[in-house]
Amino acid sequence: MTMWLILCGAIVVTAYLLGSFPTGYIAVKQLKGIDIREVGSGSTGATNVLRALGTGPGAFVLLIDCLKGVLAIALVYLLFNLGASQNFIPATVDAKVWQPYLVTLVGLAAILGHSKSIFLGFTGGKSVAISLGILLAMSWQVGLVTLGVFAIVVAFSRIISLSSISGAIAVSIFMVTLQQPLPYILFGIVGGLYVIVRHRTNIERLLAGSEPKVGQKVATEAENGNS
Repeated sequence: MTMWLILCGAIVVTAYLLGSFPTGYIAVKQLKGIDIREVGSGSTGATNVLRALGTGPGAFVLLIDCLKGVLAIALVYLLFNLGASQNFIPATVDAKVWQPYLVTLVGLAAILGHSKSIFLGFTGGKSVAISLGILLAMSWQVGLVTLGVFAIVVAFSRIISLSSISGAIAVSIFMVTLQQPLPYILFGIVGGLYVIVRHRTNIERLLAGSEPKVGQKVATEAENGNS
């Protein structure tokens, strides 16, 4: 049982480190030689990269951050699949009970890592893209309908932060209506609230009517210096 707990703990830590991998920071540093945390909203996520560098880099960061979430959850499935095939899951462990809870812990750890990266002095993104990857791996049905809400809101409002907040609210609703396990419902509530809190400055700008829309590019320090 002790070894099993160590393995579970190791996967949670690995998920945090995966989430911490600073995709946006590295991409912008390589392409522009600047610190994305000093541009726009200061977030290292795909939205700020999109505003600073355009569609290509923004889409790349979005994809990689999403894949980080998928990989984190895949590690849990791999552990239980190997455990079942190699017979090293303790007899006292009910996989049907443990797996959803471990998936939830791993998902939350990855989200925390993305927004509080150990590689960036505990700064980071707003955990939207990685949350989508986690949702798609956790429950593809919830992930797809949440993505649908995001797409509809962004199509009408052209404001990514509003779409992200709408998706974060929708997650809990869809977890319940699609009858997901209790741990996944808890993930929807906690993860959704965390994403909303990470958007508090965006909410302030939304209320003030100053939140940028899709297509509005922020100026980088280098561009400011050349103007």
